Amino acid sequence: FGLGVPVILRNSEETESSTRVLKKQMRQVKNPFGLEIPHPATASVTKGITLTPDCLEDCILTCYWGCSVQKLHEALQKHVYCFRIKTPQALENALYSEYLYRQQYFIKKKNKEEKYCQLPEDAQVVDFGPVPRSRYPLIALLTLADEEDREIYDIVSMVAVIHIPDESYRLSCRILYQYLLLAQGQYHDLKQLFMSANSTAPSSSGTSPADRSLLEKVGLAEDEPELHEENSKDCVVCQNSTVNWVLLPCRHACLCDGCIKYFQQCPMCRQFVQESFPLCSKKEQDEDESTHI
Repeated sequence: FGLGVPVILRNSEETESSTRVLKKQMRQVKNPFGLEIPHPATASVTKGITLTPDCLEDCILTCYWGCSVQKLHEALQKHVYCFRIKTPQALENALYSEYLYRQQYFIKKKNKEEKYCQLPEDAQVVDFGPVPRSRYPLIALLTLADEEDREIYDIVSMVAVIHIPDESYRLSCRILYQYLLLAQGQYHDLKQLFMSANSTAPSSSGTSPADRSLLEKVGLAEDEPELHEENSKDCVVCQNSTVNWVLLPCRHACLCDGCIKYFQQCPMCRQFVQESFPLCSKKEQDEDESTHI
């Protein structure tokens, strides 16, 4: 760029990016709530829906049919600024009863019994109008039944927004959003990670090695034959180390500890990386390796 200016030349292998991706500080929190839709293909507004709660403590499942979209999001803001939504009554006060019908069930700890929810026939509701809608078909609220448990857990309730097909909108049944409400007054949108799946020999359950390693950490993986060594190394770049980093905002989990420092764009979708966080610390990785040895 001019005479008399000293320059240091390096090859690409020696050069590291000068722009560092922000690494988020993570905090481990135990979530006492779990909710699944076991038979999504059979669910409809007229026939109802089956839900399977899976909770670590005794809980209350409250279902609100035809809940106002605006009032729900106002209620989430009230959890932040006004009062904490720890009970069904607190949510109903925040909603100003802007829903069509309510059902409630007591859920025993670690009991995965299916609960059937349906609008009464006299409600005469066959759909919730054209898109965009002013009401969600179903809101499922999970709260801790015991007041003492509310003092122990950081997460005090979970709100699941569920779409159910009807005559005017036949999109398949699914959970659209899951909001975790914290005792400190925050709420977080629970989102799925996108895992790399490049194993050469898929497992019998169809779960990729990266997915299975995460499921094992939370105790959800089923027993299956031991995976081959080459299937446990699934970084999409070097193919030689285990995936450990999640990139934001795209949520791709595809890089190992060695490759993360070289990328400002996601190698899967090319979106610029604003932040990243590790799935487990170096200490946890070392413990896992020593256990396998």
